Amino acid sequence: MIDRTNTQKAFTMVELVMVIVVLGIVSSIGASIIAQVYESLIIQRAQYRANIKTELALNQIANRLRYAIPATIGVRQAGTGDTFDDIITTTKENVKVLQWVGYDGDSFEAISGSATGAVRRPGWSGFCDVNATLNAGGNKLITPGSSLELASTIIGNLEGDIAGASLYFADTNGTSYGIRSVSGYTITLDDPFPPGTLVNERYKLAWSSYALEVDANGNLKLHYNFSPIHKANIGGGSSLLLHDVTNFRFKYAGGAFRLKICKKEPIGMDTNATIHACKEKVIF
Repeated sequence: MIDRTNTQKAFTMVELVMVIVVLGIVSSIGASIIAQVYESLIIQRAQYRANIKTELALNQIANRLRYAIPATIGVRQAGTGDTFDDIITTTKENVKVLQWVGYDGDSFEAISGSATGAVRRPGWSGFCDVNATLNAGGNKLITPGSSLELASTIIGNLEGDIAGASLYFADTNGTSYGIRSVSGYTITLDDPFPPGTLVNERYKLAWSSYALEVDANGNLKLHYNFSPIHKANIGGGSSLLLHDVTNFRFKYAGGAFRLKICKKEPIGMDTNATIHACKEKVIF
């Protein structure tokens, strides 16, 4: 006789196979979900990097363009030797270079005389005494309220030179006057004012021109520290603002810039796939 008191129930082979199949299906679905989540993560990360880089480049451009002297803003279609055209009247398309003279905002916004009771003056005030200027001689500009030695020091610290800077009167068509030297609140120009020159009570002092250029490799560069003269040839130094730029567009109207930059960004190190990000900014 067979003793069956200690027998236990077990899974049949069919049941084991079914369990294995179910586990395989669940694992497959789970792996697919995890892969999709990871793919979405790396795409979002690449998109975030592209947006941040583009936004930072636009902010750097905005910080320079807000000091642009309107009458000096122009474009070149390609390369530094191309013809300079006024940004408002040009009919060129697909221009690659945006150029302008930037007035010296650093010493204009700096203040001397920090001690209590001291007279506080900016590096240059932006206003001249028209009568005193006309009576001082042909190549003197009298600008009360300025501390031109402070301006000279600040410009020198920025690798510029106030001797060689330019002076622009308000409401003129890009006409500049070279600066020879400064003392107190008197600016001595390279040459006397031509006969009939309209001496405006408002002026701007500039020691550098600037240019934005997208080269053949898609690098957006800022050129700086070259002659502060309208339509000057591009030279000086340059710095890389953004690489892999696919689109750079700008429009100037009514005293405001509208800029658009697009760039591509690789999704990961182990793939050639890229995403594109575009940002726009209006600068007044």
